[in-house]
Amino acid sequence: MNIRFFALLLLSSLSLCLPSFVLAEPSVNAARKPLDLTQHWVGYVAIAIFSIAYILAMLEEVTELRKSKPMVLAASLIWIAIALIYANGNISETASHSFRTALEGFAELFLFIMVSMAYLNAMEDRGIFENLRIWLLSKSFSYRQLFWITGVMSFWLSSVCNNLTTALLMGAVVMAVGKDNKRFVTTACVNIVVATNAGGSFSPFGDITTLLVWQKGQVPFASFYSLLVPAIVNFALPAALMHYFVPKAQPAASNEKPAMKRGAVTIIVLFLLTIITAVAFENFLDLPPAAGMLMGLTYLKFFSYYLQQTVGKTNEQHSVLKSDAMDMPKLADNQSFDVFEKVAQLEWDTLLFFYGVMMSVAGLSFIGYLNFASEFLYGKIDPTIANILVGIFSAFIDNGTIMYAVLTMDPNISQGQWLLVTLTAGVGGSLLAIGSAAGVGLMGQAKGIYTFSSHLKWMPVILIGYFGSIGAHFLLNSRFF
Repeated sequence: MNIRFFALLLLSSLSLCLPSFVLAEPSVNAARKPLDLTQHWVGYVAIAIFSIAYILAMLEEVTELRKSKPMVLAASLIWIAIALIYANGNISETASHSFRTALEGFAELFLFIMVSMAYLNAMEDRGIFENLRIWLLSKSFSYRQLFWITGVMSFWLSSVCNNLTTALLMGAVVMAVGKDNKRFVTTACVNIVVATNAGGSFSPFGDITTLLVWQKGQVPFASFYSLLVPAIVNFALPAALMHYFVPKAQPAASNEKPAMKRGAVTIIVLFLLTIITAVAFENFLDLPPAAGMLMGLTYLKFFSYYLQQTVGKTNEQHSVLKSDAMDMPKLADNQSFDVFEKVAQLEWDTLLFFYGVMMSVAGLSFIGYLNFASEFLYGKIDPTIANILVGIFSAFIDNGTIMYAVLTMDPNISQGQWLLVTLTAGVGGSLLAIGSAAGVGLMGQAKGIYTFSSHLKWMPVILIGYFGSIGAHFLLNSRFF
């Protein structure tokens, strides 16, 4: 027994020591310059694999194959090919170090989005978004008023929520109020896509592009808000032109009574506190924002515990209020709540898709292709033109992918140019329906009404807003250049 005990103790001690050796070794070899495989069979195979996987991801609505499957497989195959070459040359530590660095970047992004989505799912569970939809339907707004209301709300909501969630929420409202008017639904959906992408472009946590730039440290937190006016221009110009094509009629009012579950308002407050915590971790403690978001998740977990322990207890304060007289929603009580259910309901397909994209792009960068692209975009042509082209490219390729590629290139440009590429990559996805998660989500929600072609006919109008926002940025933010 004593021999077994000491053997176990020895193995435990070795297991504690091993990680330090494993982690320390790559740092010695990490200085080795990666091999240039752009003309090697590995480079050609990696490009082919990534292209095929991305095409399959874009055809998700047609093939009904979840976009995460081909992208995660592509990332795995690309790094397997890279690892084989480096292992044959006895320099596998260099590839291993690069992979771990990319994985660390994804882990921070994943944890940040995970907490954000958990809060959004919790708010949806408490009936906050449904209450908003019912309220809008009860006010007898005209189609033109609803066009602007849903657009403005999409703009501001997407600055704190992700653009997909905001687009689906506002899309549900538009579909509910305009079910008898296809023309209104089509125009309003285009407006929502433009508004959500514009609204997410000026907030550090409003979109995947801004979140990536913020976490990379290229733009300070407060500087993002200098893009507010350009973002407004990007949304307002196309909306003002589309306004005249929206029907003047008025939809039928709804008789539904709004109701929110117990704890709804508290969860909104906790979400705001979580965002403040993440900002404080970054600005004052120099810790990753994801660490602050995880601390914020504990706020929701403790509140979940409170709700579970008080199930069945009636909130007398709210039960005596008459919502009809006060024009306030009733709070439905006796509703259990489990925070881990909200985590389980995350959009895992999207999160794994971003893993596949980020690791694939990291692999292509390690091979040497992004250095080649960087030399062309930021070496041979003007950075302003390069950043405008990046925005246009984001209409064809997911803007998060484009931004991650730019960050991996790490061009030596001014903060004004970093803000420009953040703006263009964020709003450029509005040019086509497939250019952003908001557009893809709405195409699935409003099948046969809001389509690729129905969005395409508004592209010239959206392009006016695109270049208008760029002009506003140069006019108002010249101090950053």
